[in-house]
Amino acid sequence: FLFRLFPLREHGMNWRAKPLTCQEIKAFRKSKEVMDRFLRAYKLMLGFYGVNLVNEETGELERAENWRERFENLNRFSHNNLRITRILKCLGEMGYEDYQVHLVKFFLTETLVEETLPNVKRSALDYFLFTVRSKEKRRELIHYAWQHFKPQSSFVWGPRDKLQKYR
Repeated sequence: FLFRLFPLREHGMNWRAKPLTCQEIKAFRKSKEVMDRFLRAYKLMLGFYGVNLVNEETGELERAENWRERFENLNRFSHNNLRITRILKCLGEMGYEDYQVHLVKFFLTETLVEETLPNVKRSALDYFLFTVRSKEKRRELIHYAWQHFKPQSSFVWGPRDKLQKYR
């Protein structure tokens, strides 16, 4: 199901699902109907995870009303982390790089600052962060994660000297 909603140029867990070609991605991105469906699918999955898309222009997110119940599900079932990684990668393929940044920052905030998703923390740091296509935005997110990681001395996702100098 998810591989159809969020196709990628790589094989996922379902080896029967054919990876997208560059030509298919270009065609999808040109089709208003496909992009509208993609956005609806994204909102649907966000709702499942207890998240609302606040602004379609920017990709800004917030907790949904049912966030406590949905976050409990996220903490209990780690297979959701693979799905989130797939969604993040697909956002990049479809030209929604800003959406990637907001979704990753949302999970970094919930795991490192709010501490509501302790069982998602490792995936957020090991996988979600590195789906972000923009090198500059990825650096900003790594710095944000480093600022909120406890203990900071155990942070292994970036060189400490560069993190301390980052502006």
